[in-house]
Amino acid sequence: MKPSPLLLASLAPIIWGTSYVVLEHLHPLGPTSVAALRALGAGLLLLALVRQWPRGEWWWKSALLGALNFGLFFSTLFISAAHLGGGLAATLGALGPLLILAFNFAALRQSPGPAALKAGVLGLLGVALLVMGPGAHANAIGLITGVLSVVAASGGYLLAGAWGTPPGASLLALTAWQLCWGGALLVPVAWWLDGPLPSLTPAQLPWLAYLIVVGTAVAYALWFRGIRDTSPVQVSLLTRLSPATAIALDLLNGRPLGAAQWTGLGLIALSVLVGSWPSRPARAAYN
Repeated sequence: MKPSPLLLASLAPIIWGTSYVVLEHLHPLGPTSVAALRALGAGLLLLALVRQWPRGEWWWKSALLGALNFGLFFSTLFISAAHLGGGLAATLGALGPLLILAFNFAALRQSPGPAALKAGVLGLLGVALLVMGPGAHANAIGLITGVLSVVAASGGYLLAGAWGTPPGASLLALTAWQLCWGGALLVPVAWWLDGPLPSLTPAQLPWLAYLIVVGTAVAYALWFRGIRDTSPVQVSLLTRLSPATAIALDLLNGRPLGAAQWTGLGLIALSVLVGSWPSRPARAAYN
């Protein structure tokens, strides 16, 4: 029996949750430089495997998807996290599923199913309880870039679900094109924000390889497969597993959790379970 696409897609945010540990081992690489390396490196790796290039309209379609899902999303996310702190930035990111529901209603006149709406609200509350602390602070730049990152990713997921896979091309090929476009767009941004790339030690190379191969190439291949085979709404609800994984790793390292964080973990788990059973109209729009 094959695992469901939604179950496989859930592995992606779990893997992304480990990236916080990886970043600690890649100092002094700046966060935007890491994002550029992981996107471009993973894209070129997948491109070498599939050996397929975009054709016709898929040149601009893959460029737009790459710009939204990687270029704009990664850059604005890191700027937001730098100004707001990871907790508030993660809470803004949890608005993604609700924003996708709003986009669906505005563009497709598709009313959100009660299960998806409940899951979106539960997940947002869960992430807020999980990562928000007394040290959270906000400013205009952080809030604007944080909201922009959510809009970019949500729009990219919706377009990926609506456009599907190009005729005659594999999903891995489409993922490779997006990563290459996004990574290429991130290179000048990384140069501007982080400066020239520093040299990495031999001990750091395995960490970077893990981030490129597992944390990006494999994770996003599973992620976009989930979007293609289920729906952007369902898959977006899984993003809450990323901060939950990061907190779980902290717990394994001896960091105690308070009552609010345990409650947040419970709400995230409940939101994922509730979101696994969408209403029929929500799935029909992407079949």
